[in-house]
Amino acid sequence: MTGAWTLPRCAVLDGQEYEIHTDYRDILEVLRWLSGGADPQLKPEERWYIAMRLFYPGFAAMPAALWGAATTFLQEFLLAGRPEPQPGTPQLMDWQQDAPLIAAGIRQAAGCDVRSLPYLHWWSFLTCFDAIGQGSFATVVTIRDKLRRGKRLEAWELEFYRTHRAAVELRRPNAAEEDAEKQRLLALLKGETEGVCKKT
Repeated sequence: MTGAWTLPRCAVLDGQEYEIHTDYRDILEVLRWLSGGADPQLKPEERWYIAMRLFYPGFAAMPAALWGAATTFLQEFLLAGRPEPQPGTPQLMDWQQDAPLIAAGIRQAAGCDVRSLPYLHWWSFLTCFDAIGQGSFATVVTIRDKLRRGKRLEAWELEFYRTHRAAVELRRPNAAEEDAEKQRLLALLKGETEGVCKKT
């Protein structure tokens, strides 16, 4: 991995350069799969396999002997030189659920809406993320942390929590029953639309 003052744009594994996806949107998709947000039913090793396919465009041709080093590189790339979180560290944010709040905070920190940029390196995105100061996202994370630790909310925080409860409470991946119901409804919908556009 390169130093903190450079932005890695490829992985060097066993002396061979491998192309990687570095745009923050690509990495957020990798994180969505790793966290189980894309498919909660997948096992951790299946999530990692998909993440590797998303991160390395040439993963299909990569020798299996390099997969361990490739996984380590991906882990280090995601951390962007930061220390790895301690096991059991509570989750206080979700990239997908908190996207509108994060985007607003990053816009204020960066001075532009980074979503309109054609490309922004993941590490540069995280630099903007770290610069988020006061704002709705910071308030939501503070309230989540206080609730997790059983600390008393100040009056204004309690009012914010009451009026923005859906934004404050982290949603969990769909339960198996919810997923089954979703599949049932999709099957019904498919049955209703089948044959609508058939040639006679």
